[in-house]
This record gives sequence, C-alpha cells and structure tokens, in this order.
Amino acid sequence: MPRLLRSLTPYLLPITIGVLLAVVLLNTFPQLSGRQAAPTPPPPPTVQPPPAPLSVSPRVEAPQESEPRPAPELRQAAPLSREQGPVSYSAAVEKAAPAVVNIYSSRVVERDQHPLMSDPFFRQFFGDDVPARQRMLSSLGSGVIVSEEGYVLTNHHVIGGADQIQVALRDGRETLAEVVGTDPESDLAVLRIDLDSLPVIELADSTEVAIGDVSLAIGNPFGVGQTVTMGIISATGRSHLGLNAYEDFIQTDAAINPGNSGGALINAEGALVGINTAIFSRSGGSQGIGFAIPANLAANILEELVTRGRVIRGWLGVEAQELNPELAASFGLQAPRGVVIAGVVANGPADRAGLKPGDVLLAIDNRPILDARVTMSDIAAVAPGETLPLTVVRGGETLQVTLEVGERPAPELRRPE
Repeated sequence: MPRLLRSLTPYLLPITIGVLLAVVLLNTFPQLSGRQAAPTPPPPPTVQPPPAPLSVSPRVEAPQESEPRPAPELRQAAPLSREQGPVSYSAAVEKAAPAVVNIYSSRVVERDQHPLMSDPFFRQFFGDDVPARQRMLSSLGSGVIVSEEGYVLTNHHVIGGADQIQVALRDGRETLAEVVGTDPESDLAVLRIDLDSLPVIELADSTEVAIGDVSLAIGNPFGVGQTVTMGIISATGRSHLGLNAYEDFIQTDAAINPGNSGGALINAEGALVGINTAIFSRSGGSQGIGFAIPANLAANILEELVTRGRVIRGWLGVEAQELNPELAASFGLQAPRGVVIAGVVANGPADRAGLKPGDVLLAIDNRPILDARVTMSDIAAVAPGETLPLTVVRGGETLQVTLEVGERPAPELRRPE
C-alpha cells in the first residue's frame, strides 16, 4: 500500500488543480452543467397616468336655412400620369395658380385702457366718459377657387372671428367675401365671392395620391405675394397630431410657411390634391414637414357647408379614454383593446342606450376598436338615426347593446379676445 501511494504522488497535484478549476468554471458558467441561472427579478411596472378624456361639446342648435343652396359643381381632374416626369412644372403652375387667392381678414378689438384710468383719483379729472380705444387686427392666408359660382376653400383658422374678409386674385381683382360656413373640427371654411369669369382649379382624387409623387404648394407666405414651392408627398393618412378633431392629412416636404394656410397643394399636372393647413416646426418656419387636408375630404365638407350650412356627423355622446395595459388588467381584459367610457352625456345616444361610465367599448358594428381616433371618424361617417350594435364589457361580463346614432353637436365658436 505505501508503494501504491508513492506511485500516485506525482499525479496528486495536477488532479487537485483540475478539480478546483472545474468547480470554478461550473460556478461561473452554470449552463455547462445543464443548469439554468436564477432569473433576474424584473423591475416593477411603471404605471402611466391615463390620457385626458376626449371632451364633448354641449349640443348647439344649428340655424335652419329656408332655401338650401344647390351643391357646387366641381371640376374633376383626369388621373395623374406617372410614366414620365416633366423637366419643368410651369404648365402645372400656370393651370392652377390663377385659382389660388390671397385672403386678408381683419377684426376690430378693444384696446386695454391705460392702467392709471382705473384709479379713482385720476378718473375724477377725466370723468367716466372716456372713449374706448379700438385697434384693427389683420391676418393673411390663402384660398382656392373651386367652382364658377365663386366658392373658395380655405382654413377656418385663417378667417375665424373676422369682421371683414378681402380676397385678392392673381389678375389684380379684389373683392369682399361672404362666409358660407366653417367647420372648426376639420379646420375648413367656405367663402363666396361675386365676380365674373373666375379661374377654377380641378380636383384630383386624393385617394390616388402616392408617396413619392411630386407636389407643389401655392400660397402667399409672409405676405410677400403668390409663391410656389416644390417637394414630394412624404406620407398619407397622417393622424394623431392633435391639430383637429378629425385628421387624415397628406404630408409633404414642399416648403409651407405662415400665409400658406388655405392655399393649394397640387400635383405635377396642376390638379388640387389638398388644402395646406399646418406645419411642424421648432422655429416657426418650414422644416420640411407640412400637412394638407385631402381634396376628397375638402370637397365633402364644401358640399355640406353649401347645401346644409353645417357638417352633419354621427355621435355617440360619450367621453372615451384609451386603455393602457394597467387599465385593461383592472377591467379583466387580456390585452389593452377598446376604449373605456369615462363619461356619458345626459340624454345623449349612449345614455338612452343604457351605457354607463366604466363600461369598456370593444367593438362597433362588429368591428373591433383598435384605434380610438379611427373609430371616431368611422362614427362621424354614420348618418344620424341609424342603429349600431355595440359590444361592451361591464363588470367582467360581455354585453350586446344597440344604439341609435345622434348628430354631433357643433362646437362653441368663441371669438378670440
């Protein structure tokens, strides 16, 4: 036995070192032995505050017209040819530019009196018959003549609250304009001018607009006079911008600046594809991100404002709030789909159908709610008086409710102070 130990002595040190090395490797890399490392506990979830609920304006009775106007006749443009791009766009500009007008709106506001006049000591020298001082505020924008009857499309924010609106054509003629109607929720307005031999623009089918198409913006930026800028269509169907209640913008990188609002966005053949309405900018000037209201939507708003005096939209009468994962879990939903009803307008369509705050609206007309803004636009397209089946979750139970769509009340129009 001692002889055996003496024969193994030279191998004891390497064996010991090998065993220690194996222990260190297995502790450092447990996957070598087939064992899984203990999982790292996930960080606690961050609870985001729910977004502000969509506000619902009180019902405002629309004025009734004794004799409705006939719908304006619009000129439809032929489909755009994309086979060969022109070297110059002068022909397209010459075709469309005469129909783009400059709009000058003005309103009278009361000036603040001198602060000393609020002191009784100074008022005793002047009395109480101090005349109120007034000043004129002016703004500028653009518009587009779309019919021979003299109808002009522009933005609501260009003429909102104006006491007087003047329209100047490229041929030098000027005239005062009548406001036919406005739609603040789409930021569109319709004016009417009474002149002969008006130049009229043709309207393209805005559903055929493609990303990459050449686009030209015509307007009156900064009041320097009619100007044309060029770019391409950067995107279509832009929404969730927080600009209007109803958004479906065409995005372009053609330079749009203050004063271009209400002007024309045309294609390479001079047909109207959109009404320029807004820009995204950190400096106040163009940064290559401009937005236009599609021509098809503008034509629909035009017809309703001319024939009815207002835009009629479907309405449910609820304040809706989008679901986040935490809210969805609290309602027992596996995924954050649908919207939660945060409020119900008294005696509105939802109230009459029995909906309550806290209900989760999952589907409308058997179509799942995936985007609250898209659903809002879909409801607006439903004629008041029609019935819609709704899928609702209340207290963990799924209910089927039938609702009669109402007419969306007009927003309160307040003149800026």
